[in-house]
Amino acid sequence: MAIPEKCIENYKYTFQKELLRGKVAFVTGGASGICFTIAEVLMRHGCDTVIVSRRMDKLKQSADLLMKATGRRCVPIQMDVRKPEQIIKAVDEALAQMGRIDILINGAAGNFLAPAASLSFNAFKTVMEIDCHGTFNVSKVVYDKFFKDHGGMIVNITATLQMRGTALQTHAGSAKAAIEAMTRHLAVEWGPDKVRVMCVAPGPIGDTEGMNRLGGKHLTQDFINAIPCQRLGTRQDIGDTVMYVVSDAAQLLTGTTVIADGGSHLTRSNNFQERMTLLKNSRL
Repeated sequence: MAIPEKCIENYKYTFQKELLRGKVAFVTGGASGICFTIAEVLMRHGCDTVIVSRRMDKLKQSADLLMKATGRRCVPIQMDVRKPEQIIKAVDEALAQMGRIDILINGAAGNFLAPAASLSFNAFKTVMEIDCHGTFNVSKVVYDKFFKDHGGMIVNITATLQMRGTALQTHAGSAKAAIEAMTRHLAVEWGPDKVRVMCVAPGPIGDTEGMNRLGGKHLTQDFINAIPCQRLGTRQDIGDTVMYVVSDAAQLLTGTTVIADGGSHLTRSNNFQERMTLLKNSRL
């Protein structure tokens, strides 16, 4: 069952509240999960947003929640990141309504646990198309239509599972690794146009549907104790990390990845049999 979206209670400001006033963010996957909270954090700092995904009913519900919590404008637009013609239409609509796009958050993604041996050709293709192709598709359209002439900031939401090779994640790890390579290439090519391109890589984030799908409900205290920071991350942690990356304090950051996982990728177990047990438990 999906976790109902809700805004942060008693949000604590680290950055100035008006830091992003006058700016507009275009957030793929912004109707739910981590990207919903990224949109919220940006809006709490004066940014207006456009949130896009495939389900208009969910988009409208999330946009209403975000506007009530932040007092900022949020425009929901239905779009599939795999379909360039829909992206072109969506970006045109966003520019018509907002007049500008300053920040692009590429967060649309798909994932599930599956051994490579039982991963279908279509399942692998679908994840690559949503994550990797979708990131390029949206980045190119926003670049062509606005960033090329005005500059901008692209933040690609990746992961840490591709860093060592994680069992049951061949599809998602391949997509995230491709996105991080793409980020470096785009940063080099688009930097002269005043476009910064960055990745933010969340580790285990406890308050997400995705974490539950990937076996998070069965994590043990030993797993948490092994994280150097001694806790799972939260959606707000990632929202605040993105805030830093898009702020002027990070002007020299481009073409690289900020890992936001409390050090988990340095210490977590990567035992194949343990991962297979996790897969079994996640299906119970």
